[in-house]
Amino acid sequence: MDIIRRIEQTMMREDLPPVEVGDTVRVKWKFAEKDRSGEEKSRVQAYEGIVIAKKGTGISESIVVRKISSGIGVEKAFPLHSPNLVDLEVVTRGKVRRAKLYYLREKKHLVVKKKSRF
Repeated sequence: MDIIRRIEQTMMREDLPPVEVGDTVRVKWKFAEKDRSGEEKSRVQAYEGIVIAKKGTGISESIVVRKISSGIGVEKAFPLHSPNLVDLEVVTRGKVRRAKLYYLREKKHLVVKKKSRF
């Protein structure tokens, strides 16, 4: 078992900021996709939302990020020590009293419209 832990230590990333549940984060993830000619190209996509869960330890640590896109809630899980993770930035720190924020799934984010003066 000690050999496995040493191999995992070499693969773990040290450049990531500490992330907690309730934080708003911006994750930049690298996707590999094929174009029409069959060539593989990679692109980086940013995903910003609230961390609603944190799972695992060591190399298998991952976070679940939730955002509202066009009025629909979207969740994605990101392994923190993956080579496809380009950048992880904490936008704001949250203060919560729960380990999992699954109750946010039922919450509706209301868009407040400004009243016109006319």
